[in-house]
Amino acid sequence: MRYTLLFLGLLSFSATAQNAFVRDSLDTYVTREMQRWNIPGLAVAIVKDGKIVLTKGYGIRDMTKPGEKVDENTLFQIASNTKAFTGTALAKLEYEKRLSLDDKATRWLKDFRLYDPLATQEVTIRDLITHRIGFDTFEGDFLNWNSNLTREQVVAGMARLKPTNSFRAKYGYCNAGFLAAGQIIPAVTDTTWDDYLTHHFFRPLRMTRTSTRITAYRADANVVRPHTMVDGKLIAIEPASTDNIGPAASVNSCVKDLANWLLLQLGNGQFEGRMVLPAAVLQKTRQSNMVAGDIQSSLFPTMHFQTYGLGWFMNDYNGRKVLHHSGGTNGSVTNTYMVPELQLGVIVLTNTDSNSLYDMLCRQLLEAYMDVPYRNLSQIAWERSQPGEQKALAEIRALQAKASASAGPKRALKAYTGMFRNDFYGDLSIREEAGKLNLYLSHHPQVVGRLQHLQDETFLCTWSDPTMGVKELPFTVEGDQVKAITVSVNDFIDYKSYIFTKTKG
Repeated sequence: MRYTLLFLGLLSFSATAQNAFVRDSLDTYVTREMQRWNIPGLAVAIVKDGKIVLTKGYGIRDMTKPGEKVDENTLFQIASNTKAFTGTALAKLEYEKRLSLDDKATRWLKDFRLYDPLATQEVTIRDLITHRIGFDTFEGDFLNWNSNLTREQVVAGMARLKPTNSFRAKYGYCNAGFLAAGQIIPAVTDTTWDDYLTHHFFRPLRMTRTSTRITAYRADANVVRPHTMVDGKLIAIEPASTDNIGPAASVNSCVKDLANWLLLQLGNGQFEGRMVLPAAVLQKTRQSNMVAGDIQSSLFPTMHFQTYGLGWFMNDYNGRKVLHHSGGTNGSVTNTYMVPELQLGVIVLTNTDSNSLYDMLCRQLLEAYMDVPYRNLSQIAWERSQPGEQKALAEIRALQAKASASAGPKRALKAYTGMFRNDFYGDLSIREEAGKLNLYLSHHPQVVGRLQHLQDETFLCTWSDPTMGVKELPFTVEGDQVKAITVSVNDFIDYKSYIFTKTKG
């Protein structure tokens, strides 16, 4: 009995210590680490044991307007955190026997096609939302992200893109696949994906500020402005339009609303004493469908594997099963973590895409509640990231200096102008304007690529959208004729490069 009492006493002290970090240290920690990462604004939600522990904003919404503070109602674009809503919606429809996750996609989307005819015949709803249709991570997002395509056009474009991998052979994170799966919801229910989420999730959970359209975001008075780094300096930018990939990434929300989403998730489908979703629906989303990869991390040695469910990543973490998903859009990164065994959920939203605090703060809070000895995860991540960040910045500056010093190509600029086409993307044009070359993408009319000669037949492209980056674009020349250009953007959008063949000019 003596040893039992001592053990219970230690448990009581441990629980108090865990809560003390949130109660006594969180504000200091967040303020200090925001300054370290140069984050203008951040919001946090913590749910524990069926109660909201914290919903709070820190910093400012827009670096150009220091008087506008972030609070618990401030809207952020939560990007791919949207996927858990879509996955849950599809699991709900299966529970109601209105569809099966193993239905062929073509049962509901009659015109749906993939590049491979066999994959077209066999692909299921489950395949689409578990990232196993053969695409590499982000493959195709060069066309789809922040473009003028409709949802239907994005789905149709999947048939034109030859996947890097074989069907079901390898994990590859695919936004277009999630969109296609989300498009099945209106086919089954005769309502839009947007209205389905509003009726079945947002309203029952009193998520009154949550929406799915960029127009709602832009019209709201209490929203963050996104920020990104350009030449080592933080700048404010405009939010991306993610409407066209809605079921994959278009939800806008705040930590006050999202705390209710966590209460539902951790409450086995109940919210404020009412059953909003059957517990079986939530459990379905948490079953592993695809191995996303092994984890070998010196910083997190207790993590060994990662799988994907229906809108959730899952991995082990200090002996617990953790569900999580991040979301990244132009100028903003966000994260959701849940540990159902501990009845713990954490959400962190930030208004810059140039930080790791959005992830490290979530993990810091998990470790506090797991009674892991304190270590400043944010500081460790910052110190590890800085050499790579400085190297990348130095490389870009060296390229810019080289381009500025170039005497120009050996042939006239006019030789590089004209229309170019990629079978997947479509058209781009290159024009000579005021003695310089500018590149225009047909499906991104808001973007200009400013070309400077670098060396031989390679030009340095500075995209007017800073999230697309500064990239080396080589031309293919045969004899005296310019035949093609290879185009790429930052890995944040798409890891792949795309060859555009000259068609005119």
